[in-house]
Amino acid sequence: MLLHSLCLFVNFWRFLCLYTHELYYFCKKIPMNDTNLLNKSADNIRVLTAAMVEKAKSGHPGGAMGGADFINVLYSEFLVYDPADPKWINRDRFFLDPGHMSPMLYSVLAMSGFYTMDDLKSFRQWGSITPGHPEVDVMHGIENTSGQGHTMAVGAAIAERFMAARFGEWCSHKIYAFISDGGIQEEISQGAGRLAGFLGLHNLIMFYDSNDVQLSTDTDAVTDEDTAVKYRSWNWNVVEIDGTDPVAIRDALALANRETERPTLIIGKTIMGRGCVTVTGEKFEGKYSTHGQPLSKSGASYEKTIENLGGNVENPFVIFPETSGLYARRAEELKAIVAERKSAQAAWEKENPELARELHDFYAGKLPALDFSSIEYKPNVATRTASANVLAYLAERVKNMVVSSADLANSDKTEAFLKKTGAFAKGDFHGAFLHAGVAELTMAAIMNGILLHGGMQAACGTFFVFSDYMKPAVRMAALMEVPVKFIWTHDAFRVGEDGPTHEPVEQEAQIRLMEKLKNHKGHNSMLVLRPADAEETTVAWKLAMENTTTPTGLIFSRQNIANLPEGNDYEQAAKGAYIVAGSDENPNIILVASGSEVATLVAGTELLRKDGIKVRIVSVPSEGLFRSQAPGYQEGIIPCGAKVFGLTAGLPVTLQGLVGPRGKVWGLESFGFSAPYKVLDEKLGFTAENVYKQVKAML
Repeated sequence: MLLHSLCLFVNFWRFLCLYTHELYYFCKKIPMNDTNLLNKSADNIRVLTAAMVEKAKSGHPGGAMGGADFINVLYSEFLVYDPADPKWINRDRFFLDPGHMSPMLYSVLAMSGFYTMDDLKSFRQWGSITPGHPEVDVMHGIENTSGQGHTMAVGAAIAERFMAARFGEWCSHKIYAFISDGGIQEEISQGAGRLAGFLGLHNLIMFYDSNDVQLSTDTDAVTDEDTAVKYRSWNWNVVEIDGTDPVAIRDALALANRETERPTLIIGKTIMGRGCVTVTGEKFEGKYSTHGQPLSKSGASYEKTIENLGGNVENPFVIFPETSGLYARRAEELKAIVAERKSAQAAWEKENPELARELHDFYAGKLPALDFSSIEYKPNVATRTASANVLAYLAERVKNMVVSSADLANSDKTEAFLKKTGAFAKGDFHGAFLHAGVAELTMAAIMNGILLHGGMQAACGTFFVFSDYMKPAVRMAALMEVPVKFIWTHDAFRVGEDGPTHEPVEQEAQIRLMEKLKNHKGHNSMLVLRPADAEETTVAWKLAMENTTTPTGLIFSRQNIANLPEGNDYEQAAKGAYIVAGSDENPNIILVASGSEVATLVAGTELLRKDGIKVRIVSVPSEGLFRSQAPGYQEGIIPCGAKVFGLTAGLPVTLQGLVGPRGKVWGLESFGFSAPYKVLDEKLGFTAENVYKQVKAML
């Protein structure tokens, strides 16, 4: 009797689960496409992938062929976007982490109407809109440049929650990410996973393409960790499935969409090079040889593989009729979904005209009126302190600005913003400050993602020496042309007692290379500003906020700095370099510096003038900006052939381009030392007396 009752209960439970399952799909209007159709369409992605790589004679087919099943279900049943309005603010976003799997993404986007077959045929070629690794191109459905993609997705998820907290859940949407075995191993995955779970980003859904194969080895050669346990410990909802089964993928995505407390990781066991066969028709799957080269070079047969997947070897660049029908139906479904959501937005805007205006200003990148001249300072303060005053001012006026710090808010002075706004917490995004913890690279990549989402302003702070940890994300910001404000304090050896580990010497030269590197629009890829005093700091921040096309690096001092002479025209700092007040006409020597060294030049000038030497002092907060000015202006500030002396707390090469062949630079040619900064100034020659000595030797 007991056994009979148990069997009845089990059968009832199965019925209930099935009924609930069907009811969910019906209520959510999620299509339940035929499994055979989904498999056919996934094979279509595999055919296009293999063909793209083969034609280009370069690329990565294996992983893309393995991930095809997931990407097909996502785009044909779940991802909400508007093909007629790719920049629609309430679209779901998809962030691809392993950029080498671009053929998979280009293929599904071609099925969705974003690319033509000719676009796929030009994969990896000059002038193509299908580069080897994706580059952000929202009009073609690409949300991020590859590299750090899943961490950028965390940033986008934060931005989505930020918007929903201010304007309502009508504007909620999902952020999907795709990560591979390599991405899971990257150190940045810990920072991203920890923060996403800690903040309870339930709008974030990430698929882990777990095929156990890397570029040069199987994964068991480098790791045996339990990924599911790791992410569960970070408060993620973890679902483990067969990543080749469209029904399992659908169910996992449906479950993830119902989650209200945690981000979701779907671990899908997939097969590298799925569908690959040899010339004799034997399976050739799960081989790392298919990872990074055309199938014809991997040991598989390209021709037989195309045939095995239902393609035509003579003309593989074809969307199957079945696939075309699947995506045409999805396009019609999307029209209805998008219309419903846009209608809800219109109703909300009608009821909330002021908030609606604010929302549109956010996404248009429109800043409120900002009067930087109204910001007050105490005299002779550290530039980090002056930066704090600006941040406090911005916190009360720029309502879509997020600031973060890598566990240094009280030292890099970003806490001035925090005190006016509040920190993000689990389930609460009414604040505007992200405590990133000791995770500089993660923080920077998250800031990139926040801006990629749209509608946001973003800045993040740490010590300048730790910019080394951030460099990949800084470069990515420059490549993607996203205007993150990077706040770097403790800018020189004057960190003093902390010693050489904390004293940036080569960092300024390194980051200023980004001012010399052009982006694809021909502009300086980054703006780097190192202000000379508090007033110049205000100008630097003004330039940073007005810079909407590239990232900005703001380099600030820990120690107090004497203000530049009375009457100095700080507005000229916007030209990158200018003549400091009190300089002489027809100078015998031009003294050049940025940051705190400018004040040292001013002090040295007093000694030089006692000997009748005429001196011009030039503050150069940004050489890149200076070199963007008209040649006549540049010549007027630092004439060709003039004798120029440069002073820098970094490597001498930092100023070499400014002083010219007749010039001399006094800089630091070694790592720093541990001692009080005033002692270091004396020992290392950063004094008025040494400026006098060095200049006298030149004349």
